[in-house]
Amino acid sequence: MKKWIKWIGVGMIIFISAAAIVLYALSAAGPPDTTVSRSTIFYAADGTKASEAHTGEKRYWVELDEISPSVMDAVIAIEDKKFYHHFGLDLKRIAGALIADMKAMAKVQGASTITQQYARNVFLTHDKTWSRKLKEAWYATRLEFFYTKDEILEGYLNTVYFGHGAYGIEAASRFYFNKSADELTTSEAALLAGIPKGPSIYSPLVSREKAEDRRRLILSEMNLPEKEYANAIAEVPDITGAFTDNKTTAPYFIDAVRAELESLGFREQSGLKVYTTLNPKHQKAADEAIANGIASGAKVEAALVSINPSNHFVTALSGGRDYSVSPFNRAVQALRQPGSLMKPFLYYAALENGFTPVTMRKSEPTTFNETYKPKNFNSQYAERNVTMAEALAVSDNIYAVKTNMLLGPETLAKTAQQFGMTSKLEPVPSLALGTSGVSVLDMTNAYASIASGGSYSDPVFITKVESTDGVVLYKYKKKVKQRFDEKKIGVLTHMMTGMFDGAMSDYATPTGAAMTDKLTRPYAGKSGSTPFDYWMAGFTPSAVSVVWTGYDDGAEITKTEDRARAKVIWSDYMEHIHKGKKPALFTRPDGLTAVAIDLKSGKLASEDCPHGHLMLFESGTEPDQSCPPAVKNDEELLFPDLPDWFR
Repeated sequence: MKKWIKWIGVGMIIFISAAAIVLYALSAAGPPDTTVSRSTIFYAADGTKASEAHTGEKRYWVELDEISPSVMDAVIAIEDKKFYHHFGLDLKRIAGALIADMKAMAKVQGASTITQQYARNVFLTHDKTWSRKLKEAWYATRLEFFYTKDEILEGYLNTVYFGHGAYGIEAASRFYFNKSADELTTSEAALLAGIPKGPSIYSPLVSREKAEDRRRLILSEMNLPEKEYANAIAEVPDITGAFTDNKTTAPYFIDAVRAELESLGFREQSGLKVYTTLNPKHQKAADEAIANGIASGAKVEAALVSINPSNHFVTALSGGRDYSVSPFNRAVQALRQPGSLMKPFLYYAALENGFTPVTMRKSEPTTFNETYKPKNFNSQYAERNVTMAEALAVSDNIYAVKTNMLLGPETLAKTAQQFGMTSKLEPVPSLALGTSGVSVLDMTNAYASIASGGSYSDPVFITKVESTDGVVLYKYKKKVKQRFDEKKIGVLTHMMTGMFDGAMSDYATPTGAAMTDKLTRPYAGKSGSTPFDYWMAGFTPSAVSVVWTGYDDGAEITKTEDRARAKVIWSDYMEHIHKGKKPALFTRPDGLTAVAIDLKSGKLASEDCPHGHLMLFESGTEPDQSCPPAVKNDEELLFPDLPDWFR
């Protein structure tokens, strides 16, 4: 007897020592990291879902109280009835499985608890080997040591695979039934609980018969009240079989959001809720305008960006005609020559240097620096002095290059950068005609600074980022600052309305005159073109948009219809997003004076020159003489000793 007592004592010491070693090892190992990749959800400005990011695995993390209790009852009933009573391993089931495996000389029977399955889902592979089972047992024990049963069950339900790319009960519920997990009925819960045993076998989309047999089996194991059981058996769940909310409504926009998300320091695959500035109505209008503005067989591409000038929020962005064909984002990634879209920045710089809308230069064929010979469109020249307002309306290139060279090309480059151009701008005479590449996004944001009265901010895509459980990780703080002189911006804006006024010139047609029959409200804008790129930019007080069209390979645009597409798309988009809204006039800042001007002389309209055009001036800079008396050109007064070609 004493001998047996001795051996029992030794055994107890060994057991206690082993237990102590295990506990020490568990404590030293610490809690296992149960973080898994989760889908990041992108929301539009109106709160609707715009897209989500995942790598083939649809994942949403929901807490237990956001899951129907029937799901938990069904899963425990079929997977692990003793879940709340074991320490992660069911020794009785393991013993039974070992006997079965030894008889078959192979791994034929499973004994995994919910905890073990959770460990496998997060940390291990699903191969049937003894080494994997040992690791599984170790991780399961660690999970039980550091986490509560409810935390383990929640983790399991959020990581288990339900087939067809759906990971977790919320993704499965949305996929199979188009509803959230907290809305599942008992019958639906039982059907889903049966899938993880073998998604390729028990998915109702693979075999409805096998899925139904397993649903009935699970219901019978749930110990339901008789009436509830009868109702659940009789209810045959209606399968949706698709992620009905999976379509990305603005793929190019979302790509730009992802880039901003990364710049903010967030990992996309981390279960984030990203709230964006996307206006779904604007995006739909943008996509439709591009689709309607370009024939299906045409090779020309397009990009459109729209911004709210009051806060520089990007409301729509289309980087091409079809994301599935080409995900290259032409609105953000492409640098294309903007042509005459650079002229408003040039003329803002001119206003800063003492010019007014009636500063005059001669429009005629001109050679600069003995070699540079820019031409006007269709070689149309006034062969007389023209005002800056008229030159902007008809996009006179000679006037622009003269102004650029007078101010110095470095001035235009610096001014354009102040407006937000991030690409390199070559300070050369031709910069006035847009010979340095820029992005559509930069150009739109620059025009937004004009439309806003001179305020600047970087373009904004993201207003808030939250974790899965709603913790705010980032919130946009308004960074709009008044960067430009409000009065000069007011003068410039009024000059930019001239492109839509057919009476602004008698030697060339204003560049937007042909569009006016499609426009229902005041716009300010500027068109631009090179042999390879056609642009249209413009705004109202509430919205700015810029459209680019061209070929991806940089080929010359020779077809007449392709040259007109940018304006067609722009007018279609702007009219669509303003439909039903009362036309708004541009705000006139204090300190401006409106006077009627004779376009040919640049002087005040009079009885001798009765056909005046209303123009805005900073008070005190308006002409003080009426036509027709002739005086020296304004540039001669401002800049003495001008070369001959400035006359």
